[in-house]
Amino acid sequence: MNDPQSYVGRFAPSPTGPLHAGSLVAAMASYLDARAHHGRWLLRIEDLDPPREAHGAGASIVGTLARLGFAHDGDIVHQSGRDAAYRAAFERLAAAGLVYPCACTRREVADSVLRSGHARSRSAGLVYPGTCRHGMPAGREARAWRVRVDAAPIAWRDRRAGESVERLEATVGDFVVRRADSLWAYQLAVVVDDAWQQITDVVRGADLFESTARQIHLQRLLGLPTPRYLHLPVVVDAHGEKLSKQTGAAPIDPRHGVRALDAALGFLGLGDVGAATPAGFWSEAIARWARSPWMNAA
Repeated sequence: MNDPQSYVGRFAPSPTGPLHAGSLVAAMASYLDARAHHGRWLLRIEDLDPPREAHGAGASIVGTLARLGFAHDGDIVHQSGRDAAYRAAFERLAAAGLVYPCACTRREVADSVLRSGHARSRSAGLVYPGTCRHGMPAGREARAWRVRVDAAPIAWRDRRAGESVERLEATVGDFVVRRADSLWAYQLAVVVDDAWQQITDVVRGADLFESTARQIHLQRLLGLPTPRYLHLPVVVDAHGEKLSKQTGAAPIDPRHGVRALDAALGFLGLGDVGAATPAGFWSEAIARWARSPWMNAA
């Protein structure tokens, strides 16, 4: 267990739409864990992907969190202002020969996988077969940049799921750190920012569980610390799909903030508080988290 005084957690939403019930659960769990550990809770807006962002969504998320009584520590970080840091990390990898240019389109990767008999990973998509690993085909230009992986197992412990071991060579293959549209990939940016902000504990949805081994791989290549991880069940819709803007998730209405907070706490298995205001909700919610299996999972 980390020293409670050194605990630093974070909530890092992508501004693809307003805060909804699923993202509220993630925000709440990260907040409760930080406060129950008497630690700091940081807010980071992961605005790395302009084509997917909704205008004004970042400000909307921040405003809704504030009206619901979330109190972040320090300044809000926007990834859109962190290009130099990601470039520096990329250049370190490049200088060590750990990244290479790739000319493959998604269709070409899919066709190569079908021809080679490579498997499809559980959620990360097709396992890259290494087509450009030793050089791009003649006459082709780089589209993306990939980081090299190997067969060494990556072992880590999730506070809820326990021990996990993954061999990226078999489940993902060399993965993208600089996209074909010249944007930085999520995996690289999140690793750089977690280290820069001295994050000790990452509390997030189980939909990101399979990103963890890739992030640990990058942490090791860059000589960065690995935080503890706690992956939570995700809120799903009537069809069993993860609740999101794409699946029609309704935005949280701050006018009914206590109702939304109670629903999120109930999803986490901690009942409802029934307070009259968000301010009256948090002290009891933090106390319940501190007594819960979430807090004691290790």
